[in-house]
Amino acid sequence: MTLLTRNGLRGAFLAFLLLIGNSVGGYAVEKGNKAPDFQLSGTNGTVRLSDAAGSIVYVDFWASWCGPCRQSFPWMNEMQERYRAKGLKVIAVNVDAKTEDARKFLAMNPSKFTVAFDPKGSTPAQYGVKGMPSSFIIGKDGKVISSHLGFNAADKGKLENDIKTALEGK
Repeated sequence: MTLLTRNGLRGAFLAFLLLIGNSVGGYAVEKGNKAPDFQLSGTNGTVRLSDAAGSIVYVDFWASWCGPCRQSFPWMNEMQERYRAKGLKVIAVNVDAKTEDARKFLAMNPSKFTVAFDPKGSTPAQYGVKGMPSSFIIGKDGKVISSHLGFNAADKGKLENDIKTALEGK
């Protein structure tokens, strides 16, 4: 079995577990609810959602085996650069069981935003993540403004518009 196949199976298994967890009363986060805080190790030290209080935060859950996640990284880099001065903070939470898989992905897909690692998958479970990538826009008050499952070229405009609207406080 190749590494890609093992990662694909592990990813499918994680997605299956997340779906089961959500169907039996997971902690799905809905629009208007307070986003669960988290404290995770990251590429540059400890990452806490609460450290971004007062900013608009784009939280993205991703995995190294996820094709759409590869497509989202350049876009998230662009959003972070374009809107950093207006108060946007992008935090990408990796859910690979092996952090080394995530680090290999990052070597090929560098990030200009904060990256955290959650190999146990507790944070996506708290958020009710149903697939990869999944993203949440969190307001300055710590409440969820919107959520999105998946990523493709057609999503870029709407997601950027949601970010701009959040930054404008509308």
